[in-house]
Parts: sequence; C-alpha cells; structure tokens
Amino acid sequence: MLDTADYTPRLKAAYKDSIAAAMKEEFGYKNDMQIPRLDKIVLNIGCGAAAVRDSKKVKSAQAELTLIAGQHAVVNIAKKSIAGFRVREEMPLGTKVTLRGDRMYEFLDRLTTVAMPRIRDFRGVSAKSFDGRGNYAFGLKELLVFPEIDFDKVDEPWGMDIVIATTAKTDAEGEALLKHFNMPFTS
Repeated sequence: MLDTADYTPRLKAAYKDSIAAAMKEEFGYKNDMQIPRLDKIVLNIGCGAAAVRDSKKVKSAQAELTLIAGQHAVVNIAKKSIAGFRVREEMPLGTKVTLRGDRMYEFLDRLTTVAMPRIRDFRGVSAKSFDGRGNYAFGLKELLVFPEIDFDKVDEPWGMDIVIATTAKTDAEGEALLKHFNMPFTS
C-alpha cells in the first residue's frame, strides 16, 4: 500500500524543484512569494434540460464527477424559478467540485498526460481563454476521455467545464505557468 505521508504529486514536486525557479528567472521576481502558483481547479457539469426532465440525471453526473475528481462533488441547485426554462426554485441543475492541494496537482497531471491525448482530433487548447488575471477556463465535450468512466455505464454523455485558478497577475504569467505544467496550448 502507498504511504501517503511521504507521497508528493509529480507536478507539485516539479513546481518546487524547477518550475518556480524558471518562472522567477523568466519574469524577474525579487521575492519567492511573487511567483505564480496554482490556487485551485474547479470542475463543473451543467445538466441543463436533462435535469429538468429527470432529476436522476444530476445524480449520475455527480457520481461521474466524483470518480474523476477523487473527491465528493456537490449538487448545484436553482436559486430562483424561471418559467420559460421550466426550472423551479431549489431544483438540482448540475454538479461541481473544487480541487486544491495534492488532488489538484494529481488531476492536472491526469488531465494533461492521460485524458487530453485520448481526445479525438486533439490539437491543443486555445491560449485565448484566459480571463485577464491569469485564470484559465476551457471545456471538454465528453467525460469518456477519463479512464475512470466506464463506457458501458454511461447513460448520457456529459461535458465538463474546467477552470484553473492561479495566483498570476496577468495572462502572460498564467500562460507561462501552465506551459511549464505541460498544458498543450495551440500556437
């Protein structure tokens, strides 16, 4: 059995060993606390119309997101009723999970080395999806690229939004940080 007391995720060790020093040299930071780092990764599945028709769809999306993230996903509920969308107040509409610490580094590692190469016709992710403050957001069309999801047990193919929040001040710093973590940006 793996002794978790001495275990450090591969990307976390790489950040401490080489990425932080490379970022400090590249941007000329005077203090180690100025060096951008990963803050959190938020995974979100919005079930939309499927959740309105059948409330069990949210439970299956929650189970799949829990498998992928390695921690329990929470159900998002509607804050107010919208008659045009047939949504009532407190109706479950999606699910999300926020990863921090070791789980965050493990997920990013699995995303870039296992899941993204399994995407059909994948040429990289757009570098234009930064928010102006160094945070990066993108989406996946299918969760089947993750090996944790059993193809035979999937009742509906969900997509997923992924937001990578960093402590970077600018998009250039955030992009450089994610490039060091082997994020496959298109040129």
